[in-house]
Amino acid sequence: MDAAEIEQAIERIAHGIADRARAGGEADALAIVGIRRGGVHLAERLRARLGRLLGRVPPAGTLDIGFYRDDLAGGGAAPVIGPTEIAFPVEGRTIVLVDDVLFTGRTVRAALDELVDFGRPRRVWLAVLVDRGGRELPVAADFAGLTLDVPAGSDVEVRLREGGAAADEVIVTPRRST
Repeated sequence: MDAAEIEQAIERIAHGIADRARAGGEADALAIVGIRRGGVHLAERLRARLGRLLGRVPPAGTLDIGFYRDDLAGGGAAPVIGPTEIAFPVEGRTIVLVDDVLFTGRTVRAALDELVDFGRPRRVWLAVLVDRGGRELPVAADFAGLTLDVPAGSDVEVRLREGGAAADEVIVTPRRST
């Protein structure tokens, strides 16, 4: 995906969220939560578009799932933990959980575990820019900008200007051996 295709995908996702929120009477209860690192910038872009579409900017937060991952016991490198920031009540809200790429489902599982530590949302919708397949857990995106069938030996990388990239792009590359 190039920058224009990414913008179109984010716009489609925002319209889908706004339509579903309006239809379910949930527009006023909507909040956006980006998963660090990849979902934070996308969450901010979605939030701005939803503000335009709904006439109010939903509250936003970020989750850092480092302590909630299920692969820490594997003896790998210690995770770099950033802040989790949710400055609004989660209880009873419709939370749009945002990430850049949906792969195994383990990141989403960890994010849900952390999110409920802040309260019990009414519902959680998952929005991702790219659904690359390859699930290990029964997780599905409610809103996806692009669905790909990516071989197991490849990585999907979302590069955004806000993260320091020269231009927005989504690329698929062979996995680097470590």
